[in-house]
Formats: sequence, C-alpha cells, structure tokens
Amino acid sequence: MTRDTVNKAIHRGAGELDGQQLESVVYEGYGPGGTAALVEAMTDNKNRTVASVRHAFSKSGGYLGSDGSVAYLSEKKGVISFSVEEFDEERIMEVALEAGAEGVIENNDGSMDVITLAADFGSVKDALDAQQRLAIHAEVTMIASTQAGLDESCTLKLLRLIDALEDDDDIQKVYHNRNISNELAEKL
Repeated sequence: MTRDTVNKAIHRGAGELDGQQLESVVYEGYGPGGTAALVEAMTDNKNRTVASVRHAFSKSGGYLGSDGSVAYLSEKKGVISFSVEEFDEERIMEVALEAGAEGVIENNDGSMDVITLAADFGSVKDALDAQQRLAIHAEVTMIASTQAGLDESCTLKLLRLIDALEDDDDIQKVYHNRNISNELAEKL
C-alpha cells in the first residue's frame, strides 16, 4: 500500500476530509467452496464500494448475498490470546472465568485463548491485565459457528478474494469461516 493511500485512509477515518459523510456498511457473501464471508466497510460512496466488493466476489467464484444471508453464522466475541511461555494456565482460567469470560480454549501448540462476549471483553481483559497476565493478542472479532473445510484450489481462491477485498481502501475487516488443514497451510 502506498503512503498516500494510508494517509488518505487515516484522514478519512478521522473525518478530516471536507464534505464527505462516512457510512459504516456490512456486506455478506459466499466465497469459493461455499465459504461464508462478512465484509465491514467504511465508505463515502456506497455504490462504489458495493461494486468493488461484488467484483471481488465474482472474480473469485463467489457471489454477494443479501442482508442476513451469512451474518447468522457468526457471533461477535472477544478473544484474548496467551503464548505458551507467558501464562500460568490455572490462574488465567480462574481470573478469566471470575471476570465473566465464556470459556478458555487450549490450542494444540500449548497457547491459550480466552473467549468473552463482546460486552464483557473490556472487563475480562482488565482483570487479566491487573494480574500481570499480558496477552499476545486481544480483539473483538466475529467467530464463525461452523467452519468450511476447503481443498487447496478453493483455499487459494479464497485467499485471493481476501487480498482483493483488503486492498480496497474502504474495507475495514474481512471475516470468513474457512478451515485450512495443517497440511494445506504448510504447502501455502
């Protein structure tokens, strides 16, 4: 991305561009292999943005859906991640659950994710921070209730779709329900 594009996006997000009214828009669609995708955008021209999103989907073998066609497959949740070396598993679990976390997931690599409702994210993060439990990553995101397993061809198409969407200045975030196997991830 060029410096001008980044600066323009910063000014647009800060509301510093004269005469432009920004709108938050969410697009829903299906990508390669039936993968569900949610696209969050901030735009001053909905017609331009929807055309760009529609083009990216159709170019990858997917299509833009109607409102509600994909959103029901995901929930907004908080995720707070800890690396293998950085945590005392029992203490983090205890503090997180007492602060209102929904649950704790132990990953295959030994790391841990604390899952919260979006509304409880701040209080759970603050409780963990107060215990000097420093997360390597923390965000409120959309978590898919079902995962789509994809073969190599569909995965490559999906990754191209995501890249095309993220290259658009209006696109803020792309969520999807892909599930890439470890063997396939190593090939890519």
